[in-house]
Amino acid sequence: MSDTILLVVDIGNTNTSVGIFDYGGSEGSLAQHWRITTHREQTSDELSITLNALFEQEKRSADEVTDVIISSVVPPLVPVWERTCTKLFDRPPQVVGPGMKTGMPLRYENPREVGADRIVNAVAAYEIYGGPIIAVDFGTATTFDCVSEAGEYLGGVICPGIHISMEALFERASKLHRVEIARPKAVIGKTTTGALQAGLLYGYAGMVDAMVDRIRDELGQPARCIATGGLARRIGEESEAISEVVPFLTLDGLRILYEKNRHGSGHR
Repeated sequence: MSDTILLVVDIGNTNTSVGIFDYGGSEGSLAQHWRITTHREQTSDELSITLNALFEQEKRSADEVTDVIISSVVPPLVPVWERTCTKLFDRPPQVVGPGMKTGMPLRYENPREVGADRIVNAVAAYEIYGGPIIAVDFGTATTFDCVSEAGEYLGGVICPGIHISMEALFERASKLHRVEIARPKAVIGKTTTGALQAGLLYGYAGMVDAMVDRIRDELGQPARCIATGGLARRIGEESEAISEVVPFLTLDGLRILYEKNRHGSGHR
């Protein structure tokens, strides 16, 4: 493992997170990370140019990469990334999905319905903190994923993401305008901007707290709640339920899944 350079890729609906884990010993450490816009029409040639530019920016080379693992909630982009990885790294990536060893029983009526990113987050949360645990991911959708004390994926909650809600509001209300998601001067807004910021920030923080309370009541245990995703830190500052913000939870989860499955990865 000491010569392993692992590329991890989480393809989301809005953004794609990319990271490099260097294995100087038995465990990998996150050396570089980037967030790029997800383009559904992107070709493998365009993606290759983007990745090469990111590597060059950090004075690294694509030739260093020995293994790749991908999770995706955008199915059409998986073959694009597979072609890109074969071209740049001379190997196809591992793809998180059915048949991959996770070490986590899925207590879901149809396990194939669970998004790959949700499984990755659940595995990482339990591996790092143990259970019971609730992982909240602030992405295009806001998701809550619950893992039992015994390490079973129990299911969760899916809500519209804060940006989705904001865009829907602005599309339907012609007199309202887009605002920065920031702490307003007061909860009771004296301006339209302040009122919108209060509704978005405090409204979502309140939703998170209420949802976590309901989940804990249903579990019958005081499960720890952690958060990840683009707005995790901002919402976490206003939430009473969130105990810790973990910016790279999904990337760490991909590393953990790679390590659980590396013997079958064809590591060169």
